[in-house]
Amino acid sequence: MTHIDYYFSTISPYAYLAGDRFEAVAKKHGAEVTYKPLDIMGLFGRTGGTSPKDRHVSRQEYRAQELVRQAQKLEMDFNLKPAHWPTNAAPSSYAIIAAQKAGGGDLGKLCQSVLRACWAGEQDIAQDEVVKTCLSEAGFDPALADSGLLVGAETYSRNLEDAVSAGVFGSPFYVTESGARFWGQDRLEDLDLHLAGKL
Repeated sequence: MTHIDYYFSTISPYAYLAGDRFEAVAKKHGAEVTYKPLDIMGLFGRTGGTSPKDRHVSRQEYRAQELVRQAQKLEMDFNLKPAHWPTNAAPSSYAIIAAQKAGGGDLGKLCQSVLRACWAGEQDIAQDEVVKTCLSEAGFDPALADSGLLVGAETYSRNLEDAVSAGVFGSPFYVTESGARFWGQDRLEDLDLHLAGKL
């Protein structure tokens, strides 16, 4: 069985736009996935990236156009300027880490629920009640939001270190066990072809 490390931020619009397509690709190829939520601003700082608000205006304008275009193409609800962004990604990330350890629910659905809450639901994913609702919707015990905070913090920090070591510099980012790297929701077709032995 092949393995994929999935690096992402729960406040990443591009991770949101991936929807459930990554999970569909992984399932198609029988791949095992380790979900690795991380501090995207920390990652940018470590790998030469820049926070969206600090980018040149031409980059900001292009990002705004491209995000809306991609959402329209994918027929996904999307708010370019959500009420609660940026926000603290740690609480939702800790919950995903705890849910992965606990098992019993749909981890992909949990990630999608959190991302959708941010980018389409006008909800603050730093709030406990929002995180607990997402956990419940994905079949997990909502109490996971209150447990394993120390382990969550340690894993969240380690995920950033792992990402830097693996050559990751954005979100979403998919790394196969062979070291093949795919950056962005628009590279899921390439990941699919790679797993099929065609790339």
